Amino acid sequence: MAGFEIPRTPATTNKTIRFPNDVIDDIEKAIAGKDCTFSAFVIAAARNALRELGEKEKE
Repeated sequence: MAGFEIPRTPATTNKTIRFPNDVIDDIEKAIAGKDCTFSAFVIAAARNALRELGEKEKE
């Protein structure tokens, strides 16, 4: 199982979602100075969570 990696910016579609302010702050700190948008980070995190859930269901 590979660890989470900050992705490069992929093509995206807008979707409105509310985040707690502390989560926004933490994500922005994690991507600061990197070639990554907030949306790309969230998408990668969601894909990682979905992959982990899929693996857990196989157990």
